[in-house]
Amino acid sequence: MSTQEQTIEKLVEELSKLSVLEMSKLKTALEDKWGVKAQAAAAPVMMAAAPGAAAAPAVESTEFKVTLEETPNDKKIGVIKVVRELTGLGLKEAKDLVDGAPKVLKETSPKAEADEIAKKIAAAGGKVTLKGL
Repeated sequence: MSTQEQTIEKLVEELSKLSVLEMSKLKTALEDKWGVKAQAAAAPVMMAAAPGAAAAPAVESTEFKVTLEETPNDKKIGVIKVVRELTGLGLKEAKDLVDGAPKVLKETSPKAEADEIAKKIAAAGGKVTLKGL
C-alpha cells in the first residue's frame, strides 16, 4: 500500500470517529478555508402538474433550525447527556439548556444532521422541532 493510500485510510479512520456536530464544524471550516460551498448533488426531478393545479411547486428546505421544546422530568438526565454529546457543552451548561427549554440546539444544520439530532433527542425522551430555513 502506498504512502498516499495509507494517509487516506488514516484520515477516513479519524473522520469516522467524529460526532455529527464535529463533522458540521469541519465542513464549515473546510468551506471557509477553500472558499467553496459543500452541497449535496440532487438529481433533477420532473413533475407533471395536474390539470388546474397551481404552477408554483413547494420548495423543500435544506437547512433547519433545531429547537429542544421540552423534556419530561424523568428523562432529563438522558437528554442532558445527548445535548452534551451534540453540542460539546459542559454539564452545567447542558443542564441549563435542557431546563430552560424551549431552546435552540442548532441555528442551522443540513436535513440529515437535523434528523439525526431529532432522533437522538427523541430516543432520550425529549421533544425537538425542526424549522426549515
